[in-house]
Amino acid sequence: MTTVGILGGGQLARMLILAGAPLGLRFVVMDPAADACAGQLAPLRVGDYRDEALLAEFATEVDVVTFDFENVPAASALWLSSNERIAVSPHPGALATVQDRLSEKTLFRKLDIPVPEFADIRSCDDLRAAVVRMGTPCILKTRRLGYDGKGQFRIRQPGDVNAAWQALAAQVEQAGLILEAFVPFQREVSVVAGRSRDGEFRAWPLTENWHVDGVLSASLAPASVPLETVELAYGYAKKLAEHLDYVGTFALELFHCDGRLLANEMAPRVHNSGHWTIEGAEISQFENHLRAVTGLPLGATRMRGYACMLNWIGAMPDAKAVLEAAGGHWHDYGKEPRAGRKVGHATMREDSPEALIQSLLKVADGLNRQAQVLPVVDALRRDYGF
Repeated sequence: MTTVGILGGGQLARMLILAGAPLGLRFVVMDPAADACAGQLAPLRVGDYRDEALLAEFATEVDVVTFDFENVPAASALWLSSNERIAVSPHPGALATVQDRLSEKTLFRKLDIPVPEFADIRSCDDLRAAVVRMGTPCILKTRRLGYDGKGQFRIRQPGDVNAAWQALAAQVEQAGLILEAFVPFQREVSVVAGRSRDGEFRAWPLTENWHVDGVLSASLAPASVPLETVELAYGYAKKLAEHLDYVGTFALELFHCDGRLLANEMAPRVHNSGHWTIEGAEISQFENHLRAVTGLPLGATRMRGYACMLNWIGAMPDAKAVLEAAGGHWHDYGKEPRAGRKVGHATMREDSPEALIQSLLKVADGLNRQAQVLPVVDALRRDYGF
């Protein structure tokens, strides 16, 4: 029986474990937090990812290693990969590349994947000059360690430069800074895809996403965009996967802007915008990730109808409004409530856009979630003529 080691014990690890049980896989999780929610489902080894003694112990228990968190130190993954008995997937080199926004966007350009304008920022003078060149609004970000809107400062006008520098200057040495042009996009979309050890590539239907304060609020699949746009997005994702010799599931986030696609970032792991695949696709992103990293064939990524995922942030709402619907599915991550924390999600799956609209409206009314749900409903009505 294969044992999968997961670096990172959050909800993504938890859902990997749930997907792996029917495959007969066992799991061991490593995380710095003793209350990591994946530890409710599998043995949890608690400690710093850089602790080589703990990594050595972890290595004796597992056959393959993967991650649920893109900020796991690439050096730790590389250390584990030096053990010839263990397969580490995705490759530590891929993890290292996309952990740095500057190297990631440089790679996008190298592969002819369009990106918004960006600049490496090492001083306040660099920032001031880049803002003049790029214009406002624009966004100053840490190159490393930022996610879910953390480590960012939106510069709305030139007068914000000093405040932006003061907010993030302390991160220059540790994480680096990058300035990115603001994109007036029509949609945010993502490709969630997987690649096997032998190079097989499969992608789920393109997903449209809505964010609030940098955190994913809702995802709708399939995104209603022209076929040529879907094929272009798949082509970009496949090009990245092949260049990085990537093994496992990943996401490529894109801005759809005036008929063009601009790459935002790549997530080297299963992704929040792919949670709908658990009930809405033939094989979920979690199962295909495990198939890939353990050397099994990838499964079909075709959809089952239409699906919308709603993220629960901070605290779990009442499940009743979701579970009353035949296509309502509930996921509680077993986390303590905390402001800004992802604690669960729901997926509404229906056989038609019209039925999905009705289900979402009932959830919005039942949970008083109109602000979260109505943008999705409006998109469905716009795209399908309701």
